[in-house]
Amino acid sequence: MLDSAATTTLDAINHHRELLAQQGMGVLGTWALLNLLLSGWLVKSTSPQLARHYFHQMNIGWGAINACLATWGIIQAQPLHATGFTLAESLRAQYNFEKLLLVNVGLDVAYLVVGAWLRARAAATEADERPQRLLGFGQSVAVQGAFLLLFDAGLYGLYHRFADQLLALVP
Repeated sequence: MLDSAATTTLDAINHHRELLAQQGMGVLGTWALLNLLLSGWLVKSTSPQLARHYFHQMNIGWGAINACLATWGIIQAQPLHATGFTLAESLRAQYNFEKLLLVNVGLDVAYLVVGAWLRARAAATEADERPQRLLGFGQSVAVQGAFLLLFDAGLYGLYHRFADQLLALVP
């Protein structure tokens, strides 16, 4: 059992952890909205014969998925209701969120590889197999993967500092 000062510290750490998670989802939501608005507008002004058209088309899909994930994340984060958790519950939540971010980093690397593969396939594809679509999709997947890699790795780096603070409370 923690003393009063340690409990107050734990509540403050949990508040800041949840606030960071919520703000991180706000960043993801901003990226999603940017993709939806900008690519949604630009896809109409590009020809389906150009890779750029498919780049924007794929960005719209990524934007929709990221918007859903960001919305869910913002709703799940509860910085104003992050008090009253035990140290064990706090450590478990910390571990689970860090694990999620690290799995995402692995997925982000996979997106970069898939983007490179699509672009390479576009360069080696016959004209009747729509190389512009492969190129545009590959460019989009690579851009999304790069952003998400920076986002997830950066959020992990910021969030991990709370692990040390929580572990310092272990008696």
